[in-house]
Amino acid sequence: MEFFSILEKECCSIGLKAKTKEDVLRQLAALAKKSSKLEAFSEQKIFEGLRDREAQGSTGFGDGIALPHFRLKGLKDFLVFIAVSSQGVDFGALDRKKVHVLFVIIAPEEKVSQHVQVLASISRAVSTGTLKRELTAARSEGVVYETFLRHVQHTADSIDARRKMKMMFVILYLDDLLYHVLEYFIQEGIDGATIVESSGMGQYISDIPLFASFIGFLNQKRNHSKTIMALIPEDREQEILTGIEDITGDLDKKEGAMVITLDVSFSKGSMRMM
Repeated sequence: MEFFSILEKECCSIGLKAKTKEDVLRQLAALAKKSSKLEAFSEQKIFEGLRDREAQGSTGFGDGIALPHFRLKGLKDFLVFIAVSSQGVDFGALDRKKVHVLFVIIAPEEKVSQHVQVLASISRAVSTGTLKRELTAARSEGVVYETFLRHVQHTADSIDARRKMKMMFVILYLDDLLYHVLEYFIQEGIDGATIVESSGMGQYISDIPLFASFIGFLNQKRNHSKTIMALIPEDREQEILTGIEDITGDLDKKEGAMVITLDVSFSKGSMRMM
């Protein structure tokens, strides 16, 4: 998605003064109302959308960054803007640090996959380079606007560059691990994975007479697994494996999880969400 068409300079702010999370959300709602895209919606409705999303879990993902976002029924196009707080605000972030930069996303209700892509693109841009430092040092909303567009375009160009790829298989027996790995993949820009449901051999071996006495044990739910398949850049294989092990624990010592990578000699098309 082209950010120059959805990022609104008029809504950006370097002067966020609110000190509590609720006050921040109210100030963000007021900034959002500067956009003609939200002419049909009240400031209160925008605040309620931001507040209700935060009630599901903080969008402060750490290192002074938050991505408040929600989907708004009746909205025709995305609205994205950036607000900077020099003093920082307690936003209930995962690392408990104050938030200084907030990327706000208000999305059309039906554009779910595009919403995920926008979140992933911002997350990638923030995770690389000096974007956060440049935004907190910006002296005008125009600088904030131009700085972000430059960084997000550079990140997109880097991702789109031709790279040798590998196919990664992540086999998991626990659903909790599945969702954490998928969230990690999205944050790292791997948003085209597919998932296959399968069964461990225990589901079948109990039908063999020799192992009949194990039927109760071998038919436990743990014998149902899910396999994530995704193309990853070869030069990021070890980095991504390390990220997965931060979730699963050491795979050489952990049961119920496995990662396999294979060389890809040819690929055409994309598994990115449409």
